[in-house]
Amino acid sequence: MSEDITQDSSGFAAHARIDTTRPHSARFWNYFVGGKDHYEVDREIGDQIKGIFPGLVDVAHTSRRFLGRAVRYLAGEQGVRQFLDVGTGLPTADNTHEVAQRVAPDSRIVYVDNDPIVLVHANALLTSTPEGRTAYLDADLYDPESVLRAAAGTLDLSRPVALVILNTLGHVADYGQARDLVRRLMAGLPPGSHLVISDSTATSEGMIAASEAYNSSGAVPYHVRGVDEIAGFFDGLELVEPRVVRVPEWRPDGDGDGAAPVDAYGGVGRKP
Repeated sequence: MSEDITQDSSGFAAHARIDTTRPHSARFWNYFVGGKDHYEVDREIGDQIKGIFPGLVDVAHTSRRFLGRAVRYLAGEQGVRQFLDVGTGLPTADNTHEVAQRVAPDSRIVYVDNDPIVLVHANALLTSTPEGRTAYLDADLYDPESVLRAAAGTLDLSRPVALVILNTLGHVADYGQARDLVRRLMAGLPPGSHLVISDSTATSEGMIAASEAYNSSGAVPYHVRGVDEIAGFFDGLELVEPRVVRVPEWRPDGDGDGAAPVDAYGGVGRKP
């Protein structure tokens, strides 16, 4: 079944907090992956960045397909039936719950975001197979313990959970703080749980220039990091082969990615 445990159930209140005068990361990314939930200001900066670095479009699409492969691997090969997707963003095709429940209909998924525009679209996320459950939390990455307490209303935190954080940690400017937030979330999950992370990386001049243009647009800044920093999020975990690699290279399964040299790295780690 599906349940609505959104903290702010008022669509009007959420709309009132949406600023359409500045670019917005969730809408900007939605534009890049071919979604429909964006405004002119998002398309303008998106088109500007496409002119600077067209490869960011490939980053968006290959990162999305990495999510699908990682979730299918966890649900299909590792028997994971619970997913905690933090910084979920706007719904598009093949969201975490859709991929997981196609493999295992009894999967339970909790989405977490504190973004007003995502809150408006929460009902689009709150769908589920009859056997599983899907919920949305209006909660804050910067308070991991509260996230875990709220997620326990849907997930059994005594059983393995896959923590999914895609294209989100760049909003945390301080790398040490970003690592601490991930550590605290994983600390609340039992052995056998997994961490799935992917993010844009400062691995080309084009990506660095695109990041600088985005950050000067008035949007909330996003900080691209080095590959070693992405790998650092998995410290203390057992990295699944092929470890931390460019997202198209992580267990490709014929979805068309091949070995595209995109500026985005990701991986999956298991908590021993």
